[in-house]
Amino acid sequence: PNLSPLPRTPPTPRDPWATLSPTRTLPCPPRPVQKAELVRLSQTLLHVPALHWVVVEDAASPSALVGGVLAASGVSFTHLSAETPPELRGGPGAPSWLFPRGAEQRNRALRWLRDTRRPDEPGVVYFADDDNTYSLRLFEEMRSTRGVSVWPVGLVGGLRLERPLVAGGRVVGFHTGWRPERPFPLDMAGFAVGLRLLLAHPRARFDPRAERGFLESSFLGGLVTPGQLEPRADNCTQVGVWGVLGGFGGGLGGLGGFGGW
Repeated sequence: PNLSPLPRTPPTPRDPWATLSPTRTLPCPPRPVQKAELVRLSQTLLHVPALHWVVVEDAASPSALVGGVLAASGVSFTHLSAETPPELRGGPGAPSWLFPRGAEQRNRALRWLRDTRRPDEPGVVYFADDDNTYSLRLFEEMRSTRGVSVWPVGLVGGLRLERPLVAGGRVVGFHTGWRPERPFPLDMAGFAVGLRLLLAHPRARFDPRAERGFLESSFLGGLVTPGQLEPRADNCTQVGVWGVLGGFGGGLGGLGGFGGW
């Protein structure tokens, strides 16, 4: 169903979905590559049943360019905007990692969910970046999420893959290339959240001033402990999402015995 004009939606045969995708910063004029990335992602989401796409631009108001892409996509969507404050952008020459990207936009999407969804409404929330590549099977894997489900992410963090380490069906550690002492050393593409859990924790949010690499932890720490994570993708041995446009400096060899869908 198209959730855009309705604050409430009747139940569907399968759990409704809310896929949150804060788009990248829109310079003026908008970058041509942004339209290409959104079209590519929309072609994947078009094949996912019972999905609603929440797109939040980093801008004072939603743009016609992004709105046109969404209207033509065939995907049920909501188009929002939330501008990053100037003090959180960094000055000229500042490194891109000085402040976490997308915190304000993701928090705007969380507010939309809390304003429009019932506390008992089933669903799964996933933060999909427009520059990643997704296997359709990944969306089926996360559909049964009740708390926070996790899986590997390929070509990210300077590694061929980052992943939770699983023993006895439980997450016991993490294989990561940077700051393994983080509470949740996960990539944004490596987890999904049950909608009911999210709505039961109204203060859970992304900290726009989080230390580098701690944005995910600032959010997940308000929902679960690491021991409560739900491993998916064959106990986190299969890769279904890749950060193909950055974060990997090595050759494109095999994944050390790990498969991909």
